[in-house]
Amino acid sequence: MDIVLNVWRQEGPGIPGRMERHEVKGVSPDMSFLEMLDQVNEGLIREGREPIAFEHDCREGICGTCSMMIAGAAHGPKKGVTACQLHMRTFADGDVIDVEPFRAAAFPVIRDLVVDRNALDRIIAAGGFVSVNAGSAPDGNAIPVPKEVADVAMDAAACIGCGACVAACPNASAMLFTSAKLAHLNRLPQGTPEWARRVRAMVERMDKEGFGACTNHYECMEACPKEIPVKFIAEMNRAYTKATLAAEKQSGDEAGYG
Repeated sequence: MDIVLNVWRQEGPGIPGRMERHEVKGVSPDMSFLEMLDQVNEGLIREGREPIAFEHDCREGICGTCSMMIAGAAHGPKKGVTACQLHMRTFADGDVIDVEPFRAAAFPVIRDLVVDRNALDRIIAAGGFVSVNAGSAPDGNAIPVPKEVADVAMDAAACIGCGACVAACPNASAMLFTSAKLAHLNRLPQGTPEWARRVRAMVERMDKEGFGACTNHYECMEACPKEIPVKFIAEMNRAYTKATLAAEKQSGDEAGYG
């Protein structure tokens, strides 16, 4: 099959970018989208031109680094897959496909299709760690976890931090990402004692990084390659309100207003 790619090219942060047209011939329908980009880059290198910069690692839908907008959708038009799992048979012979980086103020472009998504790591870091002196690593079965709790925590832990939710949201909100991380950590027995501190710290860091607010478009859930449900956002909002009111009450009590 033959396709036409319109790819965003940008030499570096702050440098104006442009769309660059590439006619790609002899594409196998069984190729992944990244393998097709590899083929394009091999041709560019042979011509002595700069290859297209894009991120990748596992190419198994696990790491979340292959983040890009394909045909106007985060990770492409197919639901529940990452860009590395998107196969060219999704498209038709002769298709014109636009490929761009994720667009969000908190995700500045580094080069071409590569953006800086360290803001998501800083949200996780704001949550800190469980500050219990437990000595050496305990046995995994030492603390019983009810199955229903483990199941929901595992659903939330499926988030790979790719940022598709941010890219798909018209407000560039990171609420789905943050709420998934909190739902995972706060449900497990080890994370429960510090849930209030954690939820306030992570939400406040999210706001500081410049992500937008959630206005219930639900595009985040549609774009998420792991199909994380939006119910975690509602849970996070309730938890943040509860934690904030508790902190204000404690502050008032300590000041003698209780």
